[in-house]
Amino acid sequence: MNSRRQFISQSVAAASTLAFPMVGGAQAQSVKIGIIHPVTGALAYSGQQCRTGALMAIEDINAAGGIRSLGGAKIEALLGDAQSTPQGGSAEVEKMNDAGVCAVVGAYASAICLATTQTAAKYNLPHVVDVGVADQIMERGLKNTFRFGPGYKKCAQIAVSNLHVLNTAAGKPAKTVMIIHEESLFGTGTANLLSAELPGYGYEIKEVLKHPNPTRDFNNIVLRMKQVNPDIVIPANYFDEYALLVRTMKQQKVVPKAIYSVLGGAASSYKFVKEFPDAANGIIDCNHWFNPKDKRAFALKKRVEAKGLFYSYEVWLTYTAVKLLADAIDHAKSTDRAAIIDALNKSTFSDHFLPFGPTQFINGQNTGAQPLMTQVIKGDIKVIVPREYREAEPIFPLNA
Repeated sequence: MNSRRQFISQSVAAASTLAFPMVGGAQAQSVKIGIIHPVTGALAYSGQQCRTGALMAIEDINAAGGIRSLGGAKIEALLGDAQSTPQGGSAEVEKMNDAGVCAVVGAYASAICLATTQTAAKYNLPHVVDVGVADQIMERGLKNTFRFGPGYKKCAQIAVSNLHVLNTAAGKPAKTVMIIHEESLFGTGTANLLSAELPGYGYEIKEVLKHPNPTRDFNNIVLRMKQVNPDIVIPANYFDEYALLVRTMKQQKVVPKAIYSVLGGAASSYKFVKEFPDAANGIIDCNHWFNPKDKRAFALKKRVEAKGLFYSYEVWLTYTAVKLLADAIDHAKSTDRAAIIDALNKSTFSDHFLPFGPTQFINGQNTGAQPLMTQVIKGDIKVIVPREYREAEPIFPLNA
């Protein structure tokens, strides 16, 4: 956290023995927000990336004058570790509520977000979801829950529609699909949506295979892939499993017409591209991405890389989610939870570099949120769809 001062803060609740790492200026006037991510356990890499984005946003907000409507009050972050489980996330919300936070940002994984938002709702605690793509998070009518990014239903629909456009333009060489997905809410939900969407465009789904987290050996799945011989392989997994699956395909010389990801855990990852350039080459992904025409996105990328880290969707989504929350607190002119929820409902936040336009929430979902289509081309990640953000012409099929 570089120059950011860290210290242990006792809960503001009287007689509480709970303690959190807290980041920010320990000034008399401050705004306490909870930052919850899985920074240990199976999802630790992504959780730590999210936390990096949150802390960089807080650093920028405080350096720019803090919450201006509250006299320049600085943001203090109570950092929580969900330990890669829904139960861990829920327990952190309970602690943060006791510690007097005015809002929470988190908690990366869909299953964890499902739990943290539900727990926060008990206390009318505003909860901004940074990643969590499962639409169940938003469909329960929780008045405290807001998601800045798109859900997996929208991502799946856009991905399949764009696949059909690419395939048609190439003369429809691809007809069959195999889906490989991780077992949790994210992977299973994505696979179910794709299974419903693809047949309507004329694709035959040969097989849908589920794997646990973690999975350390994909040889059997790739052997099955050889037998099925699909034209298109669609993985829906978190980073480690995605990278291992695609590397195993490379080792076993399985080359489909396309590896076409929907919210692929490593597909549009600079870390994956650097570490495994041959396996990553040509992969298409429908995923969270920044506006490649906005210089601010690359300025943040440079700062993240200066820390020795990779610039990933976890970083910029959480960075923006924290800035969205700070903007709402500024408009609320208060740390009152109901006032912040009201400000989020009315938000037209536009100080961001994502391809969303000004924020507009309906039932907690930012209606302008959309994924972009990227492809790994010559060791870099380029936007290929939609045309208004295009940086490179798509290569489809891979083995053309």
